[in-house]
Parts: sequence; structure tokens; C-alpha cells
Amino acid sequence: MGQETMGKKEREQKKRKKQKEKEERKNERAANNSKGKGIEDMMAYIDENGNISNTPPDPTRKKKEIDTETIQLGAAKREPEDPAERIREGIVSFFNDAKGYGFIADTRSGQNVFVHANNLSEPIKDRDKVTFEIERGAKGPVAVRVKKIK
Repeated sequence: MGQETMGKKEREQKKRKKQKEKEERKNERAANNSKGKGIEDMMAYIDENGNISNTPPDPTRKKKEIDTETIQLGAAKREPEDPAERIREGIVSFFNDAKGYGFIADTRSGQNVFVHANNLSEPIKDRDKVTFEIERGAKGPVAVRVKKIK
């Protein structure tokens, strides 16, 4: 049984070829390895606009002074509203008595505001001039305290 078959020789050649390719890949990875680089090659800098750069900032350039007292954390504080400014005027563009709701066209902003019968002080109908206040509802602005203008 000292004689090798043709298939066995081919398999051994393929095996040697794979081992050689594997060794070449290993040597290539070792040559291109980034481990052991100097700290300068790994440093990243952030410029005044927040962009990442590989060049250090220019020390001769004048830095912007920021007043830390002017930095606002959290939501902006609301200015107290003038009660007279909250009252708006509008025209009833649609109102359904049977269903108890409708819409008022705000003359100041031009937007349509939902109105429900529970928020009326007196009955209204289409094309009536009214005064109202706007509050946030579940689905958007809602007209409340609606009064007809005589």
C-alpha cells in the first residue's frame, strides 16, 4: 500500500495551498496591524463647530469666551400672558347642533379651532361672530368660554 492514488495527491496539494494562503493572510494582517501605533496616530480632536478632526487646534487662534450665566438649562420659562390677549375673536364656520360640535375660524391666526357644545355660554350657529379662548385638548387646540358677539 505504498502507492498513493491520484485523488489523495490532489487533496494534499489543495491542503498545502490552503495552508500557504492562510499563512500569507496572517503575514498581511501582521504588516497592516494598527496595534502598537503611537498615541499621536490614535488622537482625535474636536473643532469649535463640533466636528472631529485629526489635526490639533491652532494654539495661536483666539478662543471664544462664553458667559456661563447666559446658558439656559431645561425648558424656557414662559412669560405671564396678558388675560386680554388670550381672548380671541372668530367666526363660526361650522356647527352641528345634533352632534354638539363645530369649528370656529380664528380671525387672528386664520386656523380652525374645534368647539364643543359644553364650552358654549349660549347657543351658536354658522356665521356667528364669537369671542373665545384657546386651550390644548387631546387632539389639538380647543375653543373654550365661547360667547356670541352681539
